[in-house]
Amino acid sequence: MNVRTLCLSFLYTQDASGYEIRKLCTEGGGAYFVEASFGSIYPALAKLEDDELVTSRIEHQDGKPSKKIYSITEAGRAAFCDALHEPLGDDVFRSPFLLFARFAHLLDPDLVKSRIEDRLAYLDAQIVELKELQREIEGGDDTSHTNDAWVISYGITCLEVAHRHLHTHMHSLIASARPDKARAGQQAAE
Repeated sequence: MNVRTLCLSFLYTQDASGYEIRKLCTEGGGAYFVEASFGSIYPALAKLEDDELVTSRIEHQDGKPSKKIYSITEAGRAAFCDALHEPLGDDVFRSPFLLFARFAHLLDPDLVKSRIEDRLAYLDAQIVELKELQREIEGGDDTSHTNDAWVISYGITCLEVAHRHLHTHMHSLIASARPDKARAGQQAAE
């Protein structure tokens, strides 16, 4: 999915500014779909407006700069539904932790253990966040959608599996670390 479709997805359920769309991409439930930067969101919104798939209005704020609020049009709703019929493409998963784990054999066991503990704490926090979101949806009003609950449940399951795997196999990763190689690498860098 591209940034254009992502913008339409957020606007499908609520009006938003470009900043708010970016925030939805980085926090909460929207952070799990497609990564989008300000540099990609604003051109996508401009193109969507040129194509009459969204409209915009200026909202004035007391003591703050005015902001441009985007709304999806009926043509935009249809275009979004059409985009959902297109092939999805592969999921993209990037993890600095996995790069670290790949080269754990070059590092000190204490550092590897510390990074694993940090990662487990991060996964715990993500699981808690999604479970809170799940409770909000389950206790929500008529606008809550059962598919939102399904997506969040899927996310919780993926994170729990990652947590369980890391917790179960962390000792083999720590055991792969070699203090002598870590010191040799540090000395070579100096």
